[in-house]
Amino acid sequence: MAEFIKRRTSAPRGFFAAEAAGLEWLAEPDVVPVVSVIDHDKTSLRLGRVEETAPDAHSAFAFGRRLALLHDSGAPAFGWAPAEPAWFGPLDSPFEVEVASCASFTEFWVETRLEPVANDIDDQLSKDENHTITSAINAIAGGTFDGIAGKGTETPARVHGDLWAGNLMWTPDGCTLIDPAAHGGHRLEDLAMLALFGTPLLDDIFAGYEAVHPMPVGWRDDLPVHNFFALLAHVKLFGAGFLGQTLNAAQAISDRARALAV
Repeated sequence: MAEFIKRRTSAPRGFFAAEAAGLEWLAEPDVVPVVSVIDHDKTSLRLGRVEETAPDAHSAFAFGRRLALLHDSGAPAFGWAPAEPAWFGPLDSPFEVEVASCASFTEFWVETRLEPVANDIDDQLSKDENHTITSAINAIAGGTFDGIAGKGTETPARVHGDLWAGNLMWTPDGCTLIDPAAHGGHRLEDLAMLALFGTPLLDDIFAGYEAVHPMPVGWRDDLPVHNFFALLAHVKLFGAGFLGQTLNAAQAISDRARALAV
């Protein structure tokens, strides 16, 4: 088998073990293509090399269906991860995220993701910017987003956790997952990340997803909640260039929570 090797001699403890475990956990239900793990050690990860091709509407729709089935495979709890420690961020500068089995999405999202990273960046922000971000986190903490569009309550889904366009590889076997931050989460986390920085044929992916899981009206208005951690993390990792987008998302979250409360 042709191989691709990811290597970083100064990788933090457990980084490649976490990625390998995440890939194997996502592959376990056998519903969506996932790059194969050959081996790993403290400084490298050996993966099966995949052949890339151009995306098309058919493969995008099929990926959406498969992603819905992956989410349906479930997870033991919100915040559970297949390895500990767990990490988020690029190969050259990841940061550790908490692994904790939480009773609800709100508890997981607010206490183990949003508040810690917001605390990490608060000294970079003005008083008004901190207020905007804190108000959004408080709006989420009220529990409005445990379901979708204010309806129901989600159970833990098996999520990729960092599903932006760069972590999809379009192959002859279908869209293949790479580079996860896999955990038990809310299924809108993956859909929000697909929308965050632009994914080819996104509407076809969403159509395939809804063929398996029809969504309530207005569900896309929830997406800023679910990409908020990634945006805050981008401010932490890359600086103020992402702050404007993050503040816009924060305002959208507060507005969405008020709208759903009416």
